[in-house]
Amino acid sequence: MNATTPAAGPGRIVLLTTSHRVAPGLLSWPAWDTLRTAARVLCADPDHPQLPYLREAGITVERYAPEARELVEFCAGGSTVVVLPGGPGGESEAAGDRRLTDQLAAMAGSGRFAMPELELLPASYDLPGARLLDLVQVMDRIRAECPWSSLQTHEGLAPYALEEVFELVEAIETGDRAELREELGDVLLQVVFHSRIAEEDAEEPFSVDDVAGAIVDKLVHRHPHVFGEERAETPEDVRALWLRRKAEEKGRTSVTEGVPLGQPALSLAAKLHSRARTAALDVDLPTGPGGGIGYELLALAAKAQAEGVDPEAALRGAARAYRDAILAAEGRQG
Repeated sequence: MNATTPAAGPGRIVLLTTSHRVAPGLLSWPAWDTLRTAARVLCADPDHPQLPYLREAGITVERYAPEARELVEFCAGGSTVVVLPGGPGGESEAAGDRRLTDQLAAMAGSGRFAMPELELLPASYDLPGARLLDLVQVMDRIRAECPWSSLQTHEGLAPYALEEVFELVEAIETGDRAELREELGDVLLQVVFHSRIAEEDAEEPFSVDDVAGAIVDKLVHRHPHVFGEERAETPEDVRALWLRRKAEEKGRTSVTEGVPLGQPALSLAAKLHSRARTAALDVDLPTGPGGGIGYELLALAAKAQAEGVDPEAALRGAARAYRDAILAAEGRQG
């Protein structure tokens, strides 16, 4: 039951905000303390997700949308009044909350009113990664209601995934931070989209939670130096641990297993050379009859990998420089 005996002073208006990404009822101790000692708790939204939990805790909540002047009057004599802003997903609720705060600001700025203390009290906070829940919810709705998205398949989306990864790599290489953030979002969308499609599979469905759970388990297992008792003092030690654990998981008998042959050729050559070096295999680079450009490129890719250079990125950088030279030549001719 709410306290009714006002304290001395001008009183206090508390706007109690919560996150819809945190389970209702999981409020901070200052929030519960304020709710229990407030003279009145007001909420205009009858469907506010916190209401059942406040009622269960014995907090009386009045369904009321006060004007700013009324709130100030409620606080006369030193009372504390708590206002729960509207729940998530309603533009009208948000507009009402803005109207109230604008009114209070105008009254305080006029200098003509004895204003109570105004406080914004966050009752729950988003944890890191909380916005991912919004992405999952948005994807659910798009899959259900969008005529294009509702028909997509893993196979149909595959070219987009490849395109988005290439755009991400380009953003990394150009150093454009805004572009990097956007492209990371596009890649993340591919993961969530494919996971949403996978939920509908009749024989082997899985969800984005299954995807996240699997990668968490994999990361923990492959980092025994972080989550276990193994020791790894250098990046090379870590890589050796990773490859050993990976081989154990997959039951692989060759270091070449798991290397996708469909990746760009320079990356493929560098990856194979990296696997051989990590396994301490002494393998001579093959040569074709009379040499051949393919074998020369293989040797260059191996040389780049041994020197810690990504041959694919190096060639892209050279190609961009060549592109700029072409543009310059075209400008001179124009």
